[in-house]
Amino acid sequence: MHVTTTTWIITVVVLVGFICFDFISHVRKPHAPSMKEATGWMLFYIGLACLFGMFLWWKWGGPEGAHQHGVEFFAGYITELSLSVDNLFIFALIISSFKIPREYQQKVLLIGIAIALVLRGIFIGLGAAAINAWAWVFYIFGVFLVYTAVKLVIDEIRGDSDTDIDDMLVVKMTRKMIPVSSTFDGDRLLTTVDGKKLVTPMVIALVSIGFIDLMFAFDSVPAIFGLTQEPYIVFTANCFALMGLRQMYFLLDGLLDRLVFLPYGLGFILAFIGVKLLLHALAENNVPFINDGRPIHIFEIGTVTSLVVIVATLAVTTVASMLKTKSDARRAAAVPR
Repeated sequence: MHVTTTTWIITVVVLVGFICFDFISHVRKPHAPSMKEATGWMLFYIGLACLFGMFLWWKWGGPEGAHQHGVEFFAGYITELSLSVDNLFIFALIISSFKIPREYQQKVLLIGIAIALVLRGIFIGLGAAAINAWAWVFYIFGVFLVYTAVKLVIDEIRGDSDTDIDDMLVVKMTRKMIPVSSTFDGDRLLTTVDGKKLVTPMVIALVSIGFIDLMFAFDSVPAIFGLTQEPYIVFTANCFALMGLRQMYFLLDGLLDRLVFLPYGLGFILAFIGVKLLLHALAENNVPFINDGRPIHIFEIGTVTSLVVIVATLAVTTVASMLKTKSDARRAAAVPR
């Protein structure tokens, strides 16, 4: 898959254009989005992602190549979107910690996600360069994803998954480095107190969202590299997933706590992709102390199989979560008061 510099430039310009359009059209005027508005914009961005996936399907490589790249994009997009749901828990903690009024939350999320897109682009570029230079990076990515999956499930079982936003290093450092006012000034990012320019709590919140999302990228970006080694597909899948994240936040507001089995599903997906990466690393092996530096061909998991497993896992965990929530509600209602 050869992507020209012109294609990259057009992609970035279109991405910036959508962010500006999003801001000017309805974020610039502070308001709390309705369920109808959030649903409409979420469907809009999902539709865009589907159109882009079909474009990749048609554009690159002839019938077989186009099919492969299209499937890789959809698998990567669904994986990034599902892993992004986990980000929403942290975003909710940040917004509640800084007591951001609901009508200003869209602005904080949009600017924070724009920062996250820039940081992820840099991270993806470094990851692609590392993979091209050193094939053994696949071993590191694979082991890291399996470790993350196991830790995610263990933390969920132990009940250690709750996060104190004030303990996060990114938040602590940001608060120390930037002078912050103690009150909001509408939806402004800067305010003046006693003749001194200060940033409002909104700035700390959006910077925290941007940099904390980068921390999540250490899981999600290696995961998508396990599905495709094309930097263009990795970047665009991340962009489409993050562009719809703000709408998803308001759409799932109040429903996140009901997805009780989601951490187990995400853990399984990360472990599955980690194993896929390790199998690919063995097939491309050139590490001297593993099989004398020769490739080990066991079997490799295809992209279509990966897509089916990811979608099925998300469907099962979502349905199981809803059934568990309804069952718990019935039991609670049946307890005499």
